Amino acid sequence: MTTRRAFLGLLGAAGLAGCGFRSPDAEYGQPSGTVPPQYAGRVRVVFWHSYSGRNGKVLGELVTRFNDVQDDVYVEAQYQGSYDDTAQKVAASLIAGQVPDIAIFSDVTWERFYLNDALEPFDGYFRTGFDAGVYEPKLFDEGVLRGRSWWLPFARSTPMLYFNRDAFSRAGLPDRAPDTWSELREWAPALAGVQSAGRSLRALAFVKTDGDWQFQGNVWQFGGAYSNGLDVTIDEDGAVAAGEWQRRLIHEDGHGYMANSAMTDFAGGLTAMAQDSTGGLRNAMEKASFEVGAGFVPSEVAAGVATGGGGIGMMRNATAERKQAAAVFLAYLARPEVAAHWTIETGYLPVVTAAQREPALVDLIARQPNYGVAIRQLPRARQQDAIRLYGRNANVSIYTGLQQIYADNADPREVFRSVARRLESIADEVRRQYEEKVQA
Repeated sequence: MTTRRAFLGLLGAAGLAGCGFRSPDAEYGQPSGTVPPQYAGRVRVVFWHSYSGRNGKVLGELVTRFNDVQDDVYVEAQYQGSYDDTAQKVAASLIAGQVPDIAIFSDVTWERFYLNDALEPFDGYFRTGFDAGVYEPKLFDEGVLRGRSWWLPFARSTPMLYFNRDAFSRAGLPDRAPDTWSELREWAPALAGVQSAGRSLRALAFVKTDGDWQFQGNVWQFGGAYSNGLDVTIDEDGAVAAGEWQRRLIHEDGHGYMANSAMTDFAGGLTAMAQDSTGGLRNAMEKASFEVGAGFVPSEVAAGVATGGGGIGMMRNATAERKQAAAVFLAYLARPEVAAHWTIETGYLPVVTAAQREPALVDLIARQPNYGVAIRQLPRARQQDAIRLYGRNANVSIYTGLQQIYADNADPREVFRSVARRLESIADEVRRQYEEKVQA
């Protein structure tokens, strides 16, 4: 049985106190809370999530609607902070023997719970209208390992390239996103001639923290990869070329920079473009004082973008009654009209295939084509390389290296050699479990 130390090591949650694991099949209690009087007599389901602000409000509305349209289940949605915060709190709940019934896990956290036997497969809970065939296959299949489903798509995304249509017009550029990174670089001087917020407009801002997710696709676009399986390749030519392109744009051309929040700077008119999540679309369009455009992330020698975002896992140690009740809620989220509403209000991808045909979403895309960009770009999307998905803190090692390039003008080849050594050590931690459980 996996030890507490090994589990916390995989999750990067060292320092949590508590006893070791019980049997993987033991039934655990729930986090504290009560069922409100108007929902008395129902099975309580605790749902831990990572959505605040507008997206959190929309999720809360969906939960309330579910609670009001049936009489058997009461879902209590509890915000736990970022994806990493949520994962660490779930790890702590397993040690304490008091778990949520379902939880949001990011693309780089759910696999570690799977490797440690903490997740319940969904296959036994599927029914008509709530099964594998309901979901967008590319997104659903990312949660399938060894023929069983462990992670349901919910708030899934890819990067898009956001651009300031007003600034592009003033610069005399086409009303579209650049097709390639080379074309973006060619357009940058014209954008620098546009004054915005009292300064020359920069072409592109790079994300300071978590920029490794966007960079995953950039590495593919330049012909490289983070890893082949768990064999690290970030120090090879394709990844180095992607890093060198970004270094030159910042330090030689003067048209790029590192931002604490690329989307905040974009909406504030400081940068003409930002490569960021589809899940920020609604927020960007509401906050910007200019007309926002959206397009595919540029290609170079190849095309490709990384899928990302959050999905839902069910905890193995919840009671059978709670798991059955949670499945009722998940079936509700899989309704096309509910999935379409989530997309309309947030910008996340419609994970339910039929949601794309819902009249409300079809009408929105007709009126605001930005909402259709991520759907049209989906054929270019692919699951991230294994080292980032399964390696504890692999993402941190990569974006820390990128910060050296962005801030210090460091040589990408030297940076990625150092990053590769760290990633190789990380890979050794999970190689045995990965190979036994994923590749068997």
